[in-house]
Amino acid sequence: MFKAGMLAVVGTAFLESIYMTLISTLLTYIIGLPLGLFLIMTDKEGVRPMPVFHQALGILINILRSIPFLILLVTIMPFTKMVVGTVIGPKAAIVALVVSGAPFVARLVESSLKEVEKGVIEAAQSMGASPLQILVKVLLPEAKPSLLIGSAIAVTTILGYSAMAGFVGGGGLGAVAINYGYYRGQRDVMYVMVVLLVVIVQVLQEMGMQIAKKTDQRL
Repeated sequence: MFKAGMLAVVGTAFLESIYMTLISTLLTYIIGLPLGLFLIMTDKEGVRPMPVFHQALGILINILRSIPFLILLVTIMPFTKMVVGTVIGPKAAIVALVVSGAPFVARLVESSLKEVEKGVIEAAQSMGASPLQILVKVLLPEAKPSLLIGSAIAVTTILGYSAMAGFVGGGGLGAVAINYGYYRGQRDVMYVMVVLLVVIVQVLQEMGMQIAKKTDQRL
C-alpha cells in the first residue's frame, strides 16, 4: 500500500502527464494540421499541385518521423533550453513532444484527407469552387470522422512519448515509474504507473472514437 507521500507524488505525476499530453497535442495540431493540408493540396493530384514543394516538405517530415523520440529529445536539448529556459520538467518535454508529434499528425491529416472521394472534389471544382473553398467546405467536413479518429491516435501516441520523457527528467508518470519503480526497485509503483497509463489511453481512445461516430454523417 502506498504511503501518503507516495500518493502525492503519483497525483502530481498524473497531472503532469495530462498537462503534457493535452498541451502537446494542441500545439502539435496547430503545426501538424497545416502541414498535412499543404501535403494534400500540393500533391500532384491535389487542387494546387506543387511537386517540388510537396516533395521537399515530405522529405522533411519523413526525416523527423524517422528519428526515435528519445534520441530526438536529447538532440534538441539546446533548442529546448532556448525556447523554455530548461531541459528538464514537463515544459521541456513539451517542446520535444511537439517536434516529434507534428510530423506524425501531418501524415495522419494527409491520410484522412486522401480518403475523401475524388468525385466530391471534382463536383466542387466543376461548380467553380476555389482551392480554399474546396479545402474548407469539402475536404475538412468530409474527412471530419477520420480526422477525429486520427486525433485519438495522436493523443495516445503523445502520451506514450511523454512517459518515455521520464528517462531524462521529463516528469509525469513515466518519471515516477523510472525513478521509483526501476532505480529503487519498487515494482509495485511501476505496475501502478503502467495501469494508470493504460487506463488513460483507453479513456482517451474511447472518447475519440465516440466523438468520431457521432459526427460521421454516413452512419
